[in-house]
Amino acid sequence: MTPDEAGDDVKHYHGHRERLRARLREAGPAALADYELLELVLFRAIPRIDVKPLAKALLARFGSFPEAIAAEPHRLAEVKGMSEGAIAEFEIVEAAAQRFARGVVKKRLPMGSWREVVDYCRTSMAFESREIFRILFLDKKNSLIADEVQGSGAVDHTPVYPREVVRRALELSATAIVLVHNHPSGDPSPSTQDVNMTLDIIAVAKPLGVAVHDHIIVGRDGHASLRGMRLI
Repeated sequence: MTPDEAGDDVKHYHGHRERLRARLREAGPAALADYELLELVLFRAIPRIDVKPLAKALLARFGSFPEAIAAEPHRLAEVKGMSEGAIAEFEIVEAAAQRFARGVVKKRLPMGSWREVVDYCRTSMAFESREIFRILFLDKKNSLIADEVQGSGAVDHTPVYPREVVRRALELSATAIVLVHNHPSGDPSPSTQDVNMTLDIIAVAKPLGVAVHDHIIVGRDGHASLRGMRLI
């Protein structure tokens, strides 16, 4: 390769990055494919090479932009070309998305903005590799008092203790709670165990003046509301 040819390659490479950034600014993220968004994240950590093949390899491995961003670091490291810096960039993007979603929920609750609550739950938990159980604690106006992870378990089970859930609600002076957990399998359909556990919590909470507004289950394939399904 001659010096002039090498210079042309560099110009083309930088041109691609600038064109992609310009499309993001002018048309917004909806105009970009998943692999292009991954390229934009990778640009900061991996300079001076074409990261499009790596972005497409990540999609082939994990399936989508959010699944790639939320993948465990050790799994990302298995993809050829992923450096420690690139993995750190993915962790930053995931943390930022969760922090942003949490801010939206705190700002927009009471519960008239249910879509934001569901979006927050999915952003926080849908792509976790372990089952996590969390609770949103609400006051009399249904404003958010606290959002706490109560436990995490294996791939398909997290132990939940109804009396501990209600005890924490009373400590926070909450008058209502929303239960949330994820299904790492991707399918948010409630199990019989999910329904029975929710009914047990309702039975302990109701006499003490704590309402259970809903139990939301999230997964890669969507979400399920036990209240919406009339299971509670």
